[in-house]
Amino acid sequence: MTQSTADTATLSRDRRREILQERLEQVVAAGAAGVQFRIADGEDVFTARVGEAEAGSGTPVPYDGRFRAACITKVFVSTVVLQLRAEGKVDLDQPIETYLPGVLPEGGRIKVRHMLQHTSGLYNHADSFQRPGVRFLRDRYKHYEPEDLVAVAAGKPLNFEPGTQFEYSNTNYIALGMLIKKVTGRDYATEITERIIKQLGLTGTYVPDTDDPEIHGPHAHGYMQIKGRSEDVTLMNPSEASSAGSIISTAEDLDRFLVALVSGELLAEPEFADMIDRVPSEWVPLPMSAGYGLGFMPLETSCGLSLWGHGGGIPGYATFIGSTLDGRKRVITSITLDIDPDDFSGRFENTVVAAIEAATECLL
Repeated sequence: MTQSTADTATLSRDRRREILQERLEQVVAAGAAGVQFRIADGEDVFTARVGEAEAGSGTPVPYDGRFRAACITKVFVSTVVLQLRAEGKVDLDQPIETYLPGVLPEGGRIKVRHMLQHTSGLYNHADSFQRPGVRFLRDRYKHYEPEDLVAVAAGKPLNFEPGTQFEYSNTNYIALGMLIKKVTGRDYATEITERIIKQLGLTGTYVPDTDDPEIHGPHAHGYMQIKGRSEDVTLMNPSEASSAGSIISTAEDLDRFLVALVSGELLAEPEFADMIDRVPSEWVPLPMSAGYGLGFMPLETSCGLSLWGHGGGIPGYATFIGSTLDGRKRVITSITLDIDPDDFSGRFENTVVAAIEAATECLL
């Protein structure tokens, strides 16, 4: 049982860290192969880990390891789109049809802002493409063009009138990647690399080539339970995730990215104000959620911290990043999985939430 905030506040820092370690062990016991947390209070950084880098190796999860950051990619994409808005190249309140004519049948009704905020009503192509298990093993090296992925959603009616509801759809960010290329003449990967990765010196972060299944550099392996067997799913063609979830990074680099984002190093004040302008929390059915901005969202913890960031999941990997808006208190997590994807919600998700709560209590 999680202790109350008042009780936690009386504990020593060492005891809080012991509790966090216990929570990480529970995450592994619930179905993770490994887990690492990076907790920062200003320049004071604490790291914790449990589990193996590769099953049966006895080698611990590397603190400097690369991992598939999954939907954290959306924060990078949103940042680039907002930079383009600052440069006068993109208007968030123009329909997507302005930039991608003929790509979406309802593109005249869907604003760029709706896509950034998942209020477009677009069908999530991933509901058709990213099916787990046997399908993953069969198609893990298959190449997809962004246009192929968007076409899946384009062939279906809108789920609701744009701007009236929130519904998470990876298709939004695949299309935004296409928008970036249309506006700049360079693909989203190049723009992210030049505008963010190189700018911040993120040496462990890269956007993989579309047909490169590897994770280059030190990394922990991710697994999936398929028909009762633990299958190594570390290798996959990243084109299926594309601009919605393909980035590979490290905990230290994502920490640096968060600080740069909330401190104004990447976005001017008007653009960052738009990024954190969120839909109501009741629209977003996610644990700890307090709404959703433009590819950036706040999670409210039981100890009273509001951590802005994002979560993400992809076969074998789950990630969370969060920072207070002053950039002082931050939590970055990477979890390598070994569960049946259908079992992610429920007990496993609860242990992850408990671990994040324990991490924030280390910052009191």
